[in-house]
Amino acid sequence: MLGFQPKETDANFESWKGSLHPDDAAEVLKAFYDHIEGRAPYYEALHRMIGKNNKITWVLDRGRVSEWDEAGRPVKVTGTHIDMTKEKQYEEQLSTLAMHDPLTLLNNRHALQKQFRELKAQDALCIAFIDLDNFKHVNDTLGHRSGDAVLIQLSQRLIEACSPEVMIGRLGGDEFVLLMPYFLNNPLVSTIAQACLDAALRPFDVDNGNANIGASIGVAQVEDEDSFDIALARADEAMYRIKKNGKRGVALGEHVTPLFTTPVKHEQPTVTPNVLLPNTGIAD
Repeated sequence: MLGFQPKETDANFESWKGSLHPDDAAEVLKAFYDHIEGRAPYYEALHRMIGKNNKITWVLDRGRVSEWDEAGRPVKVTGTHIDMTKEKQYEEQLSTLAMHDPLTLLNNRHALQKQFRELKAQDALCIAFIDLDNFKHVNDTLGHRSGDAVLIQLSQRLIEACSPEVMIGRLGGDEFVLLMPYFLNNPLVSTIAQACLDAALRPFDVDNGNANIGASIGVAQVEDEDSFDIALARADEAMYRIKKNGKRGVALGEHVTPLFTTPVKHEQPTVTPNVLLPNTGIAD
């Protein structure tokens, strides 16, 4: 189970003890001695062991004292060691799917809601709603497989465009969300939003051609009383201001002023974006 040949290691208590993963050893030994010293009716522990070449194996131990000496002291324990590595890997995969979008592996809505509550409790928070422009055209002309490839590539670009503290998620379809731990007037908000827009505007190389899309991005400040859905709805409203002004741009805040508008066609990879800024004196 640990990769050793019969003569490569000793089959005794000290050898087993020495193979316990250091992060699990204290808890495993406590469970073992609780049984040996009569505080538990049996021994059972799910833990990691270090095998040959430092390979980590998950093991489920179960055992009981089966023999005592004349003084009533335990001298033999009989039990089983079951390899649970595949089960633990499957469990981790299920956990990942529960919190991540299966296509892009970005955070899903459930994970975003959890992180929203945690970030909101800390300090400043902005939420950005990203809706892709002309993504349906990609699916219609290049096929859904190429559309999926675009979403995967874009997800990686968004990760590269955002600072590590920004939480990135996909709601489904062509809708993405950013949770940015800044106030709306922080220059990082507009910088990150613009970087995400630029990421969407660059052509995507797929198996059967090149795909050109854009993005309409709305950003809203999260208020103390906001739930995730209320804050997201306000960012969605800001995003639709961009949609109405020619798509492919960024709107910051509820009260916006259009600086310029340049209508574009979906096949053009390089465009001048719309930028809608709040009336706070922030310059483009």
